[in-house]
Amino acid sequence: MSNNSSITQFPLLPFADAWELQLWHFWLFLSISLAALLGNSLIITSTACDQHLHTPRYFFLLNLSLLDLSCISTPDPKSMANSLWVTRAFSYTGWVAQLFVFLFVISAEYSLLTILSYDHYVAICKPRQYGARLGSSACVHMATAAWGTGFLTALLHTANTFSLPLCGGNAVEQLFCEIPHILKLSCSHSYLREVGLLPLRFCLALGCFVFIVGCYVQIFMAVLRIPSEQGRHKAFSTCLPHLAVVSVYVPTAVFAYMKPPCISSPSLDLVLSVLYSVVPSAVNPLIYSLRNQELKDAVRKQMTACVSAAIRCLFSSAKGSQCR
Repeated sequence: MSNNSSITQFPLLPFADAWELQLWHFWLFLSISLAALLGNSLIITSTACDQHLHTPRYFFLLNLSLLDLSCISTPDPKSMANSLWVTRAFSYTGWVAQLFVFLFVISAEYSLLTILSYDHYVAICKPRQYGARLGSSACVHMATAAWGTGFLTALLHTANTFSLPLCGGNAVEQLFCEIPHILKLSCSHSYLREVGLLPLRFCLALGCFVFIVGCYVQIFMAVLRIPSEQGRHKAFSTCLPHLAVVSVYVPTAVFAYMKPPCISSPSLDLVLSVLYSVVPSAVNPLIYSLRNQELKDAVRKQMTACVSAAIRCLFSSAKGSQCR
């Protein structure tokens, strides 16, 4: 029998035995990470620099992009390194830190998605009250509450999970640290403490989901009453990106944590983990910018400014070398 004090590292089992599949995994995750880094960085810089985007909605999108960057930066670097290195050991402290950051980001992101649904509800159903309900101080308070909720959730689950005695070895069949895989290594009865917290977390997540659904029921009823087709199209263009993100993120995350053990398998766990933790960080910028002309114009302006600055820098360097 092993316990937490005697375990100093967790060996990650290989993604696949074939070296070619390991390389495929490395290049796939590298591509996703670079796409997420580029897309979210463009949204952050465009939202921060463009005065026209200093509105509550883009303030929340900026926070969402910051969380997406943190989410993609938590599991991917170590996962890609393990695909290439012979040594796959992950320190105990590293596992604790990764689980904490991962839970913090995921919980805060879900809270922000809930806040964005309220933003859409007020903008479409109560447009005259938008400025009063979503003023600067209210937006800061809501964003702070989302980050604070993520921090408290991560602290509670991380402390409780790693206080469990581990009796099932320390090898993990996963790309990064998640609660269900730590519970598989715990003693037969001690894991019930953490399992008891999962329904509480599920109820909180369900409450947010019911709130989101309630907001969209009101939104769709209000949109259908808009007489002009252009007005309905503009309203749907505002809401559909957020609804698409929620539809991918919430069901996969809930199923990953609440699925019955009898249908659990390493391949299914891997697919679910990638779907709710890796893919959204890369596709969120694309989803939010495809049907948003303001954001596309701001990103295009930012990219043009960066290219122009790079060209001027190259010409200045070339002139400087000619002078010598």
